[in-house]
Amino acid sequence: PDDARRYLSPTLANLHNPFLMQDMRAAVDRLVYAIKRGERIVIYGDYDADGITSVVILIHFLQNIYSNILYYIPDRMTEGYGLNRRALDILRAKGVNLIVTVDCGISDHEEICYATQLGMDTVILDHHEISDKLPKAAAVVNPHRSDCHFPFKYLAAVGIAFNYLIALRCALRKEGFWKDSAAPNLKEYLDLVALGTIGDIVPLIDENRIFVKFGLELITEGRRIGLAALKSISGIDG
Repeated sequence: PDDARRYLSPTLANLHNPFLMQDMRAAVDRLVYAIKRGERIVIYGDYDADGITSVVILIHFLQNIYSNILYYIPDRMTEGYGLNRRALDILRAKGVNLIVTVDCGISDHEEICYATQLGMDTVILDHHEISDKLPKAAAVVNPHRSDCHFPFKYLAAVGIAFNYLIALRCALRKEGFWKDSAAPNLKEYLDLVALGTIGDIVPLIDENRIFVKFGLELITEGRRIGLAALKSISGIDG
């Protein structure tokens, strides 16, 4: 009965503790360290719906508290999927110290080693299947890790990015980032989380179902100008 209730009436209270994901603490700590030191950070994503929405929610959140941040989405035709050396050279020339990959990175062993040689650390937020070993990154957050205790394994990348924001907000709150103001309301990002989750065709159970329930309500309200434009050009009124 409890499972049925959670399925039929999902609530945000049913979300799991993001720190149950292996390396989540290390991933958060590395980003907080970068912010404290004024390092240049890049959010490196993928060009599909899941990858782009992952980049957007991270960029929107971080730009509210930090200015030295960029994003990079590789060109589908000329660069292809994932990290590549040309992009890493460009980012290093721009002074990047930390790369946070979303929806990619788990299979980019050589590229991550190259980034390290250039003086850049990498934090990986990915949901793709893992090969026989993990990349040598500062942190690798992926529910498919055999040592990961997060109870739900079928998140889209944007779901992992959202969990990362929950954990990051918790850490920054302890650092006193919002002493004189309210911390960002992460629920406002769920329209994008729902779009990426549905676009990646992951099963609509557990956390995915929660994201989509609340996210579709926000999409219907049409408050985000980009999604309102997509609805308009697609001829969707409701």
